[in-house]
Amino acid sequence: MMKHILILGGTGEARRLADRLAGTARVTLSLAGRTERPLAALAEMRSGGFGGAAGLARFMVEAKVDVLVDATHPFAARISHNAELVARQAGLPLLVVERPAWEKADGDRWIEAADMAHAAASIGPAPRRVLLAVGRQELAPFAAHPQHAYLIRSVDPAELPPGLAHARAILARGPFDEAQERALLLREGIEMVVAKNSGGDATYGKIAAARALALPVVMVRRPRPRPPGAVAGVEEALAHLAALPAERGE
Repeated sequence: MMKHILILGGTGEARRLADRLAGTARVTLSLAGRTERPLAALAEMRSGGFGGAAGLARFMVEAKVDVLVDATHPFAARISHNAELVARQAGLPLLVVERPAWEKADGDRWIEAADMAHAAASIGPAPRRVLLAVGRQELAPFAAHPQHAYLIRSVDPAELPPGLAHARAILARGPFDEAQERALLLREGIEMVVAKNSGGDATYGKIAAARALALPVVMVRRPRPRPPGAVAGVEEALAHLAALPAERGE
């Protein structure tokens, strides 16, 4: 009987891993449901939360999951915590797929921020034109600083919190390369970028473009250190999974 691998997704790595494993194991790719039209995958897909750690544990028992893969976004701290807790309690293998964080390069003008509230305050008191590249779920802290003209880019329509009088939302799905990002920053007259330190290549274009244009970047640190034993990408994940015993308990 093939193993059942549950992949907690939300990243390109999760979808690519699910596609590569399809046919070699039973694979379920679970998405949080925050994106209205997620890209399709070859694996069985589910959408929506589990209802906390207890719900995840119940799903894993009912679905007879043998291996849990946490390939969520590096900022999805709660589900990652639940995955670690449930895998440990169930005695099941847990593989964390997490791309390394970006590191500051020569020419970068980074302002490190601990969280979104800190990031919003770090823009400063003087009005600026700001690209908010933080997704559509974490805009509320910026309403406390309404003097800035925010450009908010997201895959799905963003609901702007009250107070963002000078905000404008645009819809776009990446990846975007450096040339595309530079063109956007110049066209919109952007003076500062706010970004999560997501790591990887898919969204690095804006960081490289800001460097080229000598723009400051408020870089929000990840909410937790990269877990020991985490692998960086799909190939490493495949090698790790291939080395697991063929059946639970072997």
